[in-house]
Amino acid sequence: MNFTVGFKPLLGDAHSMDNLEKQLICPICLEMFSKPVVILPCQHNLCRKCANDVFQASNPLWQSRGSTTVSSGGRFRCPSCRHEVVLDRHGVYGLQRNLLVENIIDIYKQESSRPLHSKAEQHLMCEEHEEEKINIYCLSCEVPTCSLCKVFGAHKDCEVAPLPTIYKRQKRQDLTLLPRLECSGTNRTYCSLDLLSSSDPPVLASQNTKIIDSELSDGIAMLVAGNDRVQAVITQMEEVCQTIEDNSRRQKQLLNQRFESLCAVLEERKGELLQALAREQEEKLQRVRGLIRQYGDHLEASSKLVESAIQSMEEPQMALYLQQAKELINKVGAMSKVELAGRPEPGYESMEQFTVSVEHVAEMLRTIDFQPGASGEEEDEEVALDGDEGSAGPEEERPDGP
Repeated sequence: MNFTVGFKPLLGDAHSMDNLEKQLICPICLEMFSKPVVILPCQHNLCRKCANDVFQASNPLWQSRGSTTVSSGGRFRCPSCRHEVVLDRHGVYGLQRNLLVENIIDIYKQESSRPLHSKAEQHLMCEEHEEEKINIYCLSCEVPTCSLCKVFGAHKDCEVAPLPTIYKRQKRQDLTLLPRLECSGTNRTYCSLDLLSSSDPPVLASQNTKIIDSELSDGIAMLVAGNDRVQAVITQMEEVCQTIEDNSRRQKQLLNQRFESLCAVLEERKGELLQALAREQEEKLQRVRGLIRQYGDHLEASSKLVESAIQSMEEPQMALYLQQAKELINKVGAMSKVELAGRPEPGYESMEQFTVSVEHVAEMLRTIDFQPGASGEEEDEEVALDGDEGSAGPEEERPDGP
C-alpha cells in the first residue's frame, strides 16, 4: 500500500527559506537588506543607508548630497572582506543597485507570508483514494491503509484494526527494550510497558511522558557523546597518519644520507686505488721508455758506424784507406763490446697485482638492514660511526689470522 507524507516538503521548504534568509543579512545592521541595495566593487552587498553611514564615518569632511559644495569623493573599506572602496563625488549614490537581490528579497517576503499547514493537516494520505486519510492497519498485509480500501479496495477480505491500537501495541514492543524507570515524586517503579498503560491517571501519564522524553533526550545525548568520541578517535588516527608520513619522510632522508656517505667512502677509496695504479703505471712506463731510448741511441750509433765502414771500404787511395781502417776497426770493436741494460723481465707488463676483491664487501653490503633497537637520529649516527670503526679493525687484523 503506497501513501504519501504531506508535511516533509514543507519542512524542506522551511529549511531552504532559513538558509536563504541567512544570505540576505546585511553585515552592518545584521538584518535583512533594506532597499535600495548597492553592490560594491568586491561583489558584496550593503543597504545603501548602511553603506552611507560607513562612508560618512570614514570621511567626516565629505559633504552630503544636498550640499552645494562640490566634493572630491572618498573611500571606505568593505565590512566583509576589508577591500578598499573608492567613491567619486556622488558618494554611495554612485554605486550600482543590485536589482537581483532586491527581487529575491521581495520573493522571500511573499513566500514567508504564506501560512504553513497546521499539524492537523500533517497526516498520511492514501494514494488510491487521495482524499482519504490513513486510519486503519491491515493485519494480513501489515501495512497502513484507509477505510475505502477495506470496503471496496484491495484489503476488503483482510483483517484490519484501528491504527491507534496498532500504534500503541507497537510502541509497547519498542519500549520493552528500555530499562525500568522510577517515577519522580512517587515510590512506584514503572517499566517501559507501564508508561503507556491507559489505566494510569492523567497526572501520572503526563509524568510518564516526561520520563520518556527525558530518557530519549539522555539517549540522544549519549549518541552525540558517542559521535564526539568517534570523531575524536578519527582525529587521533588522522594525526597518527600525519605523524607516520612525517616520520617516514624523515627516515627516508636519513637513509639517503647514510647511503650517500657510504657511497662517498667508496668513491674516496676508489680514488686512492686508482692513484696507486696510476703511479705504478707511470713508473713502469718511464723505465721501459728509458730502455727504448737507450737501445735507440745504440742502434743509431751502430748504424752510423756501419755507414762509415762501408764508405771507408770504397776509398780508392790505399794510404788513406789503411789510415781510416785501423780507426774503424777500433770503433767497431768498442761498439760490439757495449753492454746494454737488461730488458724487462717476463710479466713486467702485467698489472694483475692491482686486482681488487669486492665479493665479501658486496656480501656485507647486502646484509645492511634496519635496526629496530635504534631510536633517534643521534643514536643512528653513533651506531653508524661505531660500525665504521669496528669494520676497519677486523680488516687490518685479518692477515694475522689463521
